[in-house]
Amino acid sequence: MTRVLLPLQTADLSSFAKSLAQQLAEASHPPGHQSLLNMLARAAGHRNLQSLRAAQRPPRLGPVSQGDEPPALPLSHTARKALTQFDSRGRLARWPHKYSVQRLAMWVLWTRFDGRRIYIEREVNDILKAWSAFGDHVTLQRELVNMKLLARKSDCSEYLKQLPQPNDEVRALIQAWRGLSRAT
Repeated sequence: MTRVLLPLQTADLSSFAKSLAQQLAEASHPPGHQSLLNMLARAAGHRNLQSLRAAQRPPRLGPVSQGDEPPALPLSHTARKALTQFDSRGRLARWPHKYSVQRLAMWVLWTRFDGRRIYIEREVNDILKAWSAFGDHVTLQRELVNMKLLARKSDCSEYLKQLPQPNDEVRALIQAWRGLSRAT
């Protein structure tokens, strides 16, 4: 496994040391490698090592505005989390654990459908398989219907993209996702 360098900076070394000492004193036994890394991240003011890594990553919001493109909308914490669920090709890499992140991820998949046409079930499945990498297109299909982003006949013979108005958080996520997809 390749090693990724992760710089750690602290504004106040004294409070960093105090926080780390307190965490070590509360530990019942010497911490392992991962526990120690989490302690260091917490001492630096982050929730854990993952949030430290996320803070170090430059935002991937796509190309700089070029005339006709609207300026990038700010991403909420949940939208940033949803964006991390997609791989470098723009496919949903895993089913998010948090319900709020799942909801946002469904909006991205919703963009893959054309609102001017009717789909049969096989076409919906093919689109979802192409834009997800974790192998559960049935869950995605069900969630799109439950969220009323897709409508279907009761016999599942026809599907139609619904046209609800996405809120600012959704628009920011879609814009960031499109920038991420274009960058690769």
